[in-house]
Amino acid sequence: MIRDDAFDVAVTGMFARLPGPTDLDEWMAAIGAGEVFTTRRDTDELIAAGVPAARVHDPEYVPVCGYLPDADRFDTALFGMSPRDAELTDPQHRLMLEAAWAALEDAGRDPLDGGLRTGVYASSSSSAYQRRILIGGALPHDMHDRLEVGSGQDYTATRIAYKLGLRGPAMTVQTACSSSLVALHTAVQALLGGECDQALVVAASVGFPQEGHLRVSGGIMSAGGACRPFDAAADGTLAGSGVVAVVLRRLADAVAEGVTPHGVILGTAVNNDGMAKAGYNAPSATGQEAVIRAALRAADVSADSLGYLEAHATGTYVGDPIEWKAMCAALDGVPEGQVRLGAVKANIGHLDAASGLASLVKTLRVLRDGVIPPVAGFTELNPMLTAGPVSVPTEATPWPGPEPRRAGVSSFGIGGTNAHVIVQQAVPAPAGTPQPEQDTVIVLSAAQPEALERTATRLADHLTGADAPLNDIARTLVSGRAPLAYRLAVVGGTAVQVARRLRAPTERMNGIRPVSGPAPLVFLLPGQGSAPAAMGLPWRDRLPGFAELAEECLAELPAGLATDVRRALYDRASHSWRYGRTDIAQPALFVLEYAAAQALRGLGLKPVAVAGHSLGEITSACLAGVLTRTEALRLVVARGDLMQACGKGRMLAVGCGEAEVLKLLDEARPLPGGAALEIAAVNTAESCVVSGPTGAVDAFADYLGDRVFHRALTTLHAFHSALVEPAIPGLNAELAKVTTRPPTVPFLSNATGALIDAGTPVDAAMFAESARRTVRFAQGLAALANRFPDAVAVEIGPGRALSGSASAEGLTGIALAANRDDDAPLTGLAALWTLGHPVDLARLIPAGRPVHLPTYPFHGRVATAPEALARPTGETPAQPASVDMSAPDTPRSLLTKLWTEWLGYPDLADDADFFAVGGDSLVLIRLVRRLNTALDVVIPIREFASARTLGDQIALVESATATTKDTP
Repeated sequence: MIRDDAFDVAVTGMFARLPGPTDLDEWMAAIGAGEVFTTRRDTDELIAAGVPAARVHDPEYVPVCGYLPDADRFDTALFGMSPRDAELTDPQHRLMLEAAWAALEDAGRDPLDGGLRTGVYASSSSSAYQRRILIGGALPHDMHDRLEVGSGQDYTATRIAYKLGLRGPAMTVQTACSSSLVALHTAVQALLGGECDQALVVAASVGFPQEGHLRVSGGIMSAGGACRPFDAAADGTLAGSGVVAVVLRRLADAVAEGVTPHGVILGTAVNNDGMAKAGYNAPSATGQEAVIRAALRAADVSADSLGYLEAHATGTYVGDPIEWKAMCAALDGVPEGQVRLGAVKANIGHLDAASGLASLVKTLRVLRDGVIPPVAGFTELNPMLTAGPVSVPTEATPWPGPEPRRAGVSSFGIGGTNAHVIVQQAVPAPAGTPQPEQDTVIVLSAAQPEALERTATRLADHLTGADAPLNDIARTLVSGRAPLAYRLAVVGGTAVQVARRLRAPTERMNGIRPVSGPAPLVFLLPGQGSAPAAMGLPWRDRLPGFAELAEECLAELPAGLATDVRRALYDRASHSWRYGRTDIAQPALFVLEYAAAQALRGLGLKPVAVAGHSLGEITSACLAGVLTRTEALRLVVARGDLMQACGKGRMLAVGCGEAEVLKLLDEARPLPGGAALEIAAVNTAESCVVSGPTGAVDAFADYLGDRVFHRALTTLHAFHSALVEPAIPGLNAELAKVTTRPPTVPFLSNATGALIDAGTPVDAAMFAESARRTVRFAQGLAALANRFPDAVAVEIGPGRALSGSASAEGLTGIALAANRDDDAPLTGLAALWTLGHPVDLARLIPAGRPVHLPTYPFHGRVATAPEALARPTGETPAQPASVDMSAPDTPRSLLTKLWTEWLGYPDLADDADFFAVGGDSLVLIRLVRRLNTALDVVIPIREFASARTLGDQIALVESATATTKDTP
């Protein structure tokens, strides 16, 4: 009978921080080698961590636990929490936020993308951190509610939902040791019931401090400091710390997206022992057997299809025999020894509320790899256990069968709530359509520059041995990662090339400051000049929408001209237009610039102004709405024909300013034809273009020699000189047919160098005047820099001359096609993304599917509340930083102290934004209450909330105190 998989659930994402190696593959390899990761902690270390010395020196104390390094660190920047809020949040809850983020990334989902209804099902152990803070008695009473929200179990799931913007159900699930596997069951039911489209199950257990235990005769904690499940020497369990998160999707949905799951959940079950046991804390074989049978029924599989079972396996004198009996009964009829047992607690200790998910992670890796690890430290079967369908492996062995690989996972809680899950190895997603090798954009971001560097290194290391197609990797990074403040991007065609560029800072397009929003964007449109053959190919091949827009333009040209322009754009063998065919070159340039600019708008790039140089002025006017496309095309065609009919001439770029060029021209007047030379364009304060008859320009170049930089431009006409005057009447005649409209965005007048503002009437005659007069582009760039000082100027054309001029004027200049066609314009678009511009990257990369990639490299600051720190016996508890209300304070000093106390920042500038640094409405209310009491003023909450920065709040309080003093 073929099994119906309609109710199967895929594990699409997974993250775990457990005792042992931090890399999950390395961790699993060590598990396969039977390594134990529990730690015997040093006496001085334990005392320094806050364990009372008398306890540590007690002969019954066992200083062993599954220790999790750096559990006290938290990435406050990533989650927008103030240092003080982080300190008042339980380390378990902080780790769960990080784990949730990473698991979603592993699933190929942007953690901040609310596109799917995502439910959150969270579990944690009770907060020893909260108890430690309260016992010290140093926490101000009005901070107790902040501590409760930060450490209470009720708030674990909802905090994750709030910080990540998740809108599905968010609930805390607490059933003691079985909590996280019960949460998994609850999430599966929610998915199958349609309550959410994606489920995030996350659990943590971290003691504070992480320590050993006092052994008690007959208790459940190990007297010898080792957890040895099912072993003859078993004497109890050990505490362990860790955090685990998994992401679930309905299998059909995952398959439709091309995801390769970590594994598939076939069925889950939960029950309770009721009264069928010796006492409330005791386990029940009846209940455990029943839940395993129920999970098998839910999965619609037989017991003999299992090859592995990850047991609850606490290694206790009472628990092991009961669990063994329950497993054997539930698997009745399975051949003896077929089902190998796993017991991860032997490796890492008992993770309490997180133990079920830890077992699941290990089991999913067993199914994926097809290797069954040994039970660590096992030597001899407990004589109370009899032979049956389960067996304890003592060494790593290949999966013995049956196929497909299936396993069970058990988790049983004190109080009797039992959970069991049936899982199966994942079938790899069908291979996608092979993509041709081509350059693509690889983007990375982080909340801090150090994290961005680590992200780049980790991805480069991963790519070195990656077998996933580059398009899958690019797609995952674009759609499966949140765009954060610090960004970098590279462009490459192979994984090896991308890895090399990620490691080389000079190869990256990298923002040097955090982006909070895009700077104003200006489009620069060049005129006729040097351009490569087939200048449209990079745009056609790399810019979505360009080809279609270009064809719309070509359709409006006469058939013969359209053919010539198309060759100029796309035919590498066609060069004739480049060396003087103005009647072809100018329409080709317009088509390229117009199609590219409109395609960029389609990618989300909206300019605040447009600036064209010479012919580019017509393109800019069209983009600004002054001319329709049809009118602009007719004008450009006429302009090209008229200019082509003009006498031949030359143009020379000269590397000095206008005044110096005028002086040089005056000196050169005695040269042959020297009097006919003119300044055609002033591009920057240090660069101009001279235009005139060919012989005169050549003589002037010889006169300059090596004294002044100069370069001949590739043109056979002397634009913006007396040689084009014969074209002006015809151009005016063509302009007489044009009806101009006020621009919708400012655009630059070449003749005056001034910006023509939106809504200003435009005289069509300006375009004929601009064709003859000097192009005042330097003046125009200065006007743009004055109006938009932080603007990014993007050159849309075949070169980079204008973007270089913009950079010289102090703007950020970016050329989208820098006279090469290998990866342009991708590099420029990637650079714009690093600067915060809303480039629709998904349209720039080839089709791909989600793949598992390295996740965010968390490594924040230590975030331990001073009230929780260790203190020598008998010492008065150290008081945290607080405000001395008895001392007179100015509004500035008082507010600074309060910000330090409530937010945890000791040094903030006046422009620091209260909400951006982690403040919220509750903190704001308490600040106002403190201020009103200390300064005897009445500050309305609404006014204070509007004063977002520290400086604004100080000014408001100073005004309130001045008003109070003046009141009789």
